[in-house]
Amino acid sequence: MFPTSSARRVARLVAARTTLAALGVASLLAACSMPTHPDDKAPPPDPFNPAATQLLDDTAWDLTSWKQADGSLRDVPSGANATPITLTLSTSTGQRHASGFSGCNRYMGTYGLKDGKLSFGPLAGTRMACATPGGQIEGAYLDALAHIDRTGVQMRAPQQLELILEDGDTLIFARQAQ
Repeated sequence: MFPTSSARRVARLVAARTTLAALGVASLLAACSMPTHPDDKAPPPDPFNPAATQLLDDTAWDLTSWKQADGSLRDVPSGANATPITLTLSTSTGQRHASGFSGCNRYMGTYGLKDGKLSFGPLAGTRMACATPGGQIEGAYLDALAHIDRTGVQMRAPQQLELILEDGDTLIFARQAQ
């Protein structure tokens, strides 16, 4: 028996739908593959590029290490029993406002970003006395913020802020989780 013309049309329609379904699945699989971007293999940008400091607005940081000019490391409060030294840079009020915890006390003031350098206006703070490791480093930390020579910002993981002081010391901050 020979198929009727309507049977042939149904067979062609089924074949066409099967072909379209196969093409659809192939298209979806191709769309799901992740392309690689050519910048993935590029070296990280220069953290001391003046434009990088513009990324500091509205960020918060924890001091993770302090390398002195002679190469030795200064003790920085950390761990479960210590509150980290922090630096928050905010523009929420329409002006650049800095605040944080300096080891024993809270501090606040203004900050500026000019020619790739972070600087601070006069900083005010609470006046508690502390015999903790944070209290021992607080004065030096606040003084360091007044003597920044260069500022480096790395926004690729791990995100870091690097402050190189006039005396050669380097403060490294890690970005706080958002």
